[in-house]
Amino acid sequence: MVYGAIYEKNEYLINIFESIKNKQTKYNWLITDCVCYPKSPKIEEKLNQEYCFISGEELTEFISEESFQLIWAVFSAFDKSIELSDILKYSLPYADGYRGFWKKPLSIQHPLAQMEIVSWDSTLTLLFSKNKADIDSFLKYYPKSELLESYIDGQ
Repeated sequence: MVYGAIYEKNEYLINIFESIKNKQTKYNWLITDCVCYPKSPKIEEKLNQEYCFISGEELTEFISEESFQLIWAVFSAFDKSIELSDILKYSLPYADGYRGFWKKPLSIQHPLAQMEIVSWDSTLTLLFSKNKADIDSFLKYYPKSELLESYIDGQ
């Protein structure tokens, strides 16, 4: 089962990770469909590709080095035991134009991912997780956020 939350604000990753109790280091991350404008050439070069695959530790280092706005992006979290070659057997997740965010039952785009963080048009933050505790923690951290299923029902 997949759980989801929506926050009608574009949020910095450092805060999102804090909201889920900094679990990002437990995963490797596939970053796709990323449109952002960091000042650091190192970060820009890394993210300005079809995809970027980095450890949670390296991602934490990036966001600690510079806080930058994400316009579009999908951050997919994978257990560290999963190889990139296995991940790339599937389509790359995307944010811009993906209609599945707004359909029930909720799902994570990549079938091997445990969690997905989406920056949507620099206006929304979406969190999907197979772990309900992540969503509960996010909702508590962001009191103006709501369960994605409730949001979809209200549309």
